[in-house]
Amino acid sequence: MASNSTKSFLADAGYGEQELDANSALMELDKGLRSGKLGEQCEAVVRFPRLFQKYPFPILINSAFLKLADVFRVGNNFLRLCVLKVTQQSEKHLEKILNVDEFVKRIFSVIHSNDPVARAITLRMLGSLASIIPERKNAHHSIRQSLDSHDNVEVEAAVFAAANFSAQSKDFAVGICNKISEMIQGLATPVDLKLKLIPILQHMHHDAILASSARQLLQQLVTSYPSTKMVIVSLHTFTLLAASSLVDTPKQIQLLLQYLKNDPRKAVKRLAIQDLKLLANKTPHTWSRENIQALCECALQTPYDSLKLGMLSVLSTLSGTIAIKHYFSIASGNVGSSPRSSDLVQLAQECCYHNNRGIAAHGVRVLTNITVSCQEKDLLALEQDAVFGLESLLVLCSQDDSPGAQATLKIALNCMVKLAKGRPHLSQSVVETLLTQLHSAQDAARILMCHCLAAIAMQLPVLGDGMLGDLMELYKVIGRSATDKQQELLVSLATVIFVASQKALSAEVKAVIKQQLESVSNGWTVYRIARQASRMGNHDMARELYQSLLTQVASEHFYFWLNSLKEFSHAEQCLTGLQEENYSSALSCIAESLKFYHKGIASLTAASTPLNPLSFQCEFVKLRIDLLQAFSQLICTCNSLKTSPPPAIATTIAMTLGNDLQRCGRISNQMKQSMEEFRSLASRYGDLYQASFDADSATLRNVELQQQSCLLISHAIEALILDPESASFQEYGSTGAAHADSEYERRMMSVYNHVLEEVESLNRKYTPVSYMHTACLCNAIISLLKVPLSFQRYFFQKLQSTSIKLALSPSPRNPAEPIAVQNNQQLALKVEGVVQHGSKPGLFRKIQSVCLNVSSTLQSKSGQDYKIPIDNMTNEMEQRVEPHNDYFSTQFLLNFAILGTHNITVESSVKDANGIVWKTGPRTTIFVKSLEDPYSQQIRLQQQQAQQPLQQQQQRNAYSRF
Repeated sequence: MASNSTKSFLADAGYGEQELDANSALMELDKGLRSGKLGEQCEAVVRFPRLFQKYPFPILINSAFLKLADVFRVGNNFLRLCVLKVTQQSEKHLEKILNVDEFVKRIFSVIHSNDPVARAITLRMLGSLASIIPERKNAHHSIRQSLDSHDNVEVEAAVFAAANFSAQSKDFAVGICNKISEMIQGLATPVDLKLKLIPILQHMHHDAILASSARQLLQQLVTSYPSTKMVIVSLHTFTLLAASSLVDTPKQIQLLLQYLKNDPRKAVKRLAIQDLKLLANKTPHTWSRENIQALCECALQTPYDSLKLGMLSVLSTLSGTIAIKHYFSIASGNVGSSPRSSDLVQLAQECCYHNNRGIAAHGVRVLTNITVSCQEKDLLALEQDAVFGLESLLVLCSQDDSPGAQATLKIALNCMVKLAKGRPHLSQSVVETLLTQLHSAQDAARILMCHCLAAIAMQLPVLGDGMLGDLMELYKVIGRSATDKQQELLVSLATVIFVASQKALSAEVKAVIKQQLESVSNGWTVYRIARQASRMGNHDMARELYQSLLTQVASEHFYFWLNSLKEFSHAEQCLTGLQEENYSSALSCIAESLKFYHKGIASLTAASTPLNPLSFQCEFVKLRIDLLQAFSQLICTCNSLKTSPPPAIATTIAMTLGNDLQRCGRISNQMKQSMEEFRSLASRYGDLYQASFDADSATLRNVELQQQSCLLISHAIEALILDPESASFQEYGSTGAAHADSEYERRMMSVYNHVLEEVESLNRKYTPVSYMHTACLCNAIISLLKVPLSFQRYFFQKLQSTSIKLALSPSPRNPAEPIAVQNNQQLALKVEGVVQHGSKPGLFRKIQSVCLNVSSTLQSKSGQDYKIPIDNMTNEMEQRVEPHNDYFSTQFLLNFAILGTHNITVESSVKDANGIVWKTGPRTTIFVKSLEDPYSQQIRLQQQQAQQPLQQQQQRNAYSRF
């Protein structure tokens, strides 16, 4: 019977179903809370965090927490514990509680219970609420009182609450500091309680005096209680306090180094290393040369590998920061000292060939970071040491399949990428080492090595066609089985091959890849390889692979998605046949490409769903279609100089109009239209860039390159034809100076520079418009289209997901209904919002602030037309708010003096940590009906009634005259 009732409750609750709105879900959980059965009550309580996640707005969260507070007040200790856990899980929603006083009052009533466990749970509950009630004196008093309790459970709960309140409230921290000090130094306090009290001191950083007194107490503890546990806890609290108060960090580094050097206990040494690592990550600029030197000496002297590994870990962290430059800049100031002769380099060179993999990895990382950071000329020996160390580590780890070896290999490969980027002349030897080692390595290592090869080759064109043979031989021998590692390796190696063959793949290479895929691969592997081919611009290969997958998917949305990718690849493949100086074939190639693009966009639209609208993909492809059409139109315009030359009277017309360009005939107006069209396309690419907040940097750079292509052509038209006199090339000349991160970007930059040189050489030499000018424009278009388009990651895959959900109040019951407002009153519009994230929040960029723009427009007038100032006719306001715990709210005061229906639009955009504004949306609309206030209406009616007899009298007088 019990099981049936439980089942019915779960069925009734139906939590998680889409059709339930917030109120229904809360009512269902409330039904569970009111149940007479403890199990159902507990189940209802633990479902609240999911409810908060789904409906994260204050009105629901406030009601839910008040219900939970009631359960806490009247329930048993197990229910109270469940409510406590829910509160701790929902910490970021606590500030949305509107009736804080009522909520705390219900919770606080339990503190007067005779049950010490109930009091302990209440104290922990208060501690969890410290962020919203930091200055509640009754809570402060209860915590101080409970610290003197004789019940251990209650004292531990009071310690937890004291730590939380100390972190939030300066007054509480100042008041409790002496109490904590007395208890720690008191002989009656048990040692285990002292160990729990000491960490509270890490929160005493609210001002310099408080931090200083806490530091003195910790100094006394470290010297007075030399036992291992006390020293470890005191030192760690010391470090956390120094990291928060900042001013004492150098002293703390010296203290930790002193313990590391002099204390014989390994546990204390390990703790010192752990805390030094924390300070190296948080404040590397506070490390002096003496600190790093002392750490190097300890590492050189210690006989224990585990300690040496820890110290090298700290040094490798420091070597990637400003500390290493500071170390060598001071070192080079001393006579007879150089980077090669320092203890740090000596230690790294010793450790590079250590039999412990971890030590060797950190040694290599230190050497790599020194080589990349210190740009002296005499570092040839150091460079060789770094390369040899990396090679030996690569040989050692590539033969081992264990997780430890793979982790070490990742460190080594990251160092290789960094070294190749920082010292390009070393990249060739690094790549040759990787290619040689690929043949004998384990599969797991091969995958990582392929990723490394691709990363280096994307930055620098080091993989030539000569190396393609080795890669193809390797591709033939791998993939004997269909294991996950083999499938991953097929994808990784195919990527390297695509990067290596920078131009079109040969028929032989395509045959080898297809044959291998047919024998062992699954559909997902084929799709991933096709995706990489699209990314690298090998569209003929991608088209064949997408074609082979069309019949292997179960959903029609997937079918349309693959079909659209096949059509796009086919469209881009059509552009590979372009040739310079052959403009008629260029027009036919673009027309053929557009045909497949239009098929693809229809298929892509069919692949989109409400949950996955594919908005970026659709907009990117539409822009590509419009760009190709603009290119085609410009070539036709250039050809029109031959097919429709200017009339004989064109010179006379130009002189009459005073516009010299009119003597060229109709081509001048067409060129002006083309220039405006390219500028419009550049603006649309800019809008797409601003709307792609979640895109990776490579995708954004790709969009930026498309925008630059449009601006380049519009600039060329202006410089050659429309306004040669005022054309400037200085602002465009620096584009090639930026470092290119991919082969596609390198080729595009090369085309840009070539086109600019051609335009600059023709500029002002010939009177526009001549055949030289039109040929230059057509050749620029063909050069741009000959670079195969790269479909970047965001086109296929969204690694970061960020969305904003807005709630407006007041809001109508029915979205189509307007909100009634009197015209002599102002509407207070409250805008609340929640920032929602995917599985990897802040992977590429984080939201710093949200910009809310509110505007209103008059839809329809009602009543008489009154003369009203223009200021009262529209509302245009903007506010910037910073989200806290992914929630923000603000208010706008809107004026609706004109009677009628007004349309209010609220649009949000975000600003990231770098100050860049992104137009992420959403855009919400509500309607407001402005009504005449009763007093004005009454006066108007009285005036009308008074005027009626007067009008009738005038009519009678008029009739009597006749």
